[in-house]
Amino acid sequence: MDRVPNIDEAFFANHVSGLTMDQLWAAGWRHQGTLFFRYDACEMQGAWHDIVPVRIRVGDFQMSKSHRRVWRKNADIRWEVGPAIIDEPTHEIFERHKTRFQDNIPESIHCFFTSQPHDTPCECLSLRAFLGNRLVAASFMDMGGLCTSSVYAIFDPAFARRGLGTLTLLKEVELTRKSGRTFLYPGYATREPSHYDYKKTFSALEGLHWPSSRWLDWDGSTPGPQLPDFD
Repeated sequence: MDRVPNIDEAFFANHVSGLTMDQLWAAGWRHQGTLFFRYDACEMQGAWHDIVPVRIRVGDFQMSKSHRRVWRKNADIRWEVGPAIIDEPTHEIFERHKTRFQDNIPESIHCFFTSQPHDTPCECLSLRAFLGNRLVAASFMDMGGLCTSSVYAIFDPAFARRGLGTLTLLKEVELTRKSGRTFLYPGYATREPSHYDYKKTFSALEGLHWPSSRWLDWDGSTPGPQLPDFD
């Protein structure tokens, strides 16, 4: 029998405060535009995978040797950070980026954003990476009250050897730490091998234990710090 997720929920919200976003991320919720969702299993490439929300304690994060190599390799990158925008170069990179995937291929980058990505449903930034005047990668990061969250990241496959997916996440960690926030939520990972595995290379990584609603170190051994109760 095909597996059925134990958790598979969704709702819509047009405007959400930063502190409420913190609470939603801590409970495993993600969003695409105004659609919020969470689930604990997903079928990918013909097999079921256990979905685990993950987050990085940015104050404890340390780059690995491979991360430092990626960072040095991209010292010539010029960054532009500001309110989220989706322009024609972003569309072009998305169309090239999506050719990397074999299933669950989105039709458009607008599957992930509203027509006002900078503030709907919450404040969102674009992190845009340029080589000279050429846009080669971009990521989008929601800003909560105490936390941030990666919404989506894209890069030009012609520059895949630069490790741009890892680079944009490293930049998000840097900006989250500089903002004084506690956690960066980079989305979902899987217990099984998948294209999400690059997230598992980050130190100070925690995963949500669905049955207990507790965040644990990725190896499952030690409870991580919890967000304060806002009620």
